[in-house]
Amino acid sequence: MVVDDSPFMRGLISDLLSDAGVAVVGEAGDGEEALSVVAEERPDVVTMDVEMPGMGGLEAVERLMEETPTPVLMLSAHTDEGAEVTFEALDRGAVDFFAKPGGEVSTGVSRESERLVEAVRSVADADLDAATRERDDPSSAASERSDSGSDADAADVDGPLTVVIAASTGGPNAVERVLSALPMADCRVVIVQHMPEAFTSRFANRLDEASAYDVREASDGARIGAGEALVARGGSHTLIDSYRSGRLRVKLDADDDSHTVTPAADVTMRSAAEVVDDPLVGVVLTGMGSDAAEGIRAMADAGARTLAQSEGTCVIYGMPKRAVETGGVDEVHDLDDVAGAIVGGEA
Repeated sequence: MVVDDSPFMRGLISDLLSDAGVAVVGEAGDGEEALSVVAEERPDVVTMDVEMPGMGGLEAVERLMEETPTPVLMLSAHTDEGAEVTFEALDRGAVDFFAKPGGEVSTGVSRESERLVEAVRSVADADLDAATRERDDPSSAASERSDSGSDADAADVDGPLTVVIAASTGGPNAVERVLSALPMADCRVVIVQHMPEAFTSRFANRLDEASAYDVREASDGARIGAGEALVARGGSHTLIDSYRSGRLRVKLDADDDSHTVTPAADVTMRSAAEVVDDPLVGVVLTGMGSDAAEGIRAMADAGARTLAQSEGTCVIYGMPKRAVETGGVDEVHDLDDVAGAIVGGEA
């Protein structure tokens, strides 16, 4: 089902989906109409515009989760403001988002039709129960923020520990949950979340607020040490360029079209395997596709410990499944156990 206040955009999105074999069972021009049509048609997935007259996308998502829970893909503007409202939509129950090129009404969507169709199909397959638990559980990241920096949460690790975390669909909330629960230690973290450039800075800010770690968006030449984390910048790949005395240095590489996603976790993980000679941990969380499979295998071959999120707690069991299938994953954990496993295993 397609929800957008612009008749042009509703028609364009519906045509793109129909041409790709995705049946569009209904349309709506605002949130109130969307609730009624969803209740009647019971679609597998809803594409939801953010800005609409009357009931907007944010309120509609929240009401939908209460009345007729249905996986929602938000269509948001590819801007800083769009990023802000998109994260709020994810907090309210949306599974994922699609950043519309060029703004609110744009034929640029046509050029991104394959990506849109892939996102719709992925969200339609989402485990909504897992997404709801991830968002609403009382032990979630938001409820633990006040305790995340306490001495009781500190942990000893065997030497400087470097962690690379990969995630895609369902990842923003999952990564936040893991990082907020990660005990302060001699640990530095690099996070690769599939996300466009306008969104990764805001994501880093959210993680910084949610955890005891000092989190920022990666920049070319950035360095981090113990208690610090970087979020890979959208639109480029983040490579670990050097490692000395417990400090990482990263560099950003432009996408060369050899990867289906940018940033790609495979790139970051392979560079970590090549460069870091102290204890190393690779983590694959919820997401669609196969990114991180090659990277986690490279990390395992280099002697790193490797972890994957369990199927039952994933919104999309795609990336973790592919990683496990490589034989390169040492341990599989429920989402709430990942943080403890990162620092609790033998590094």
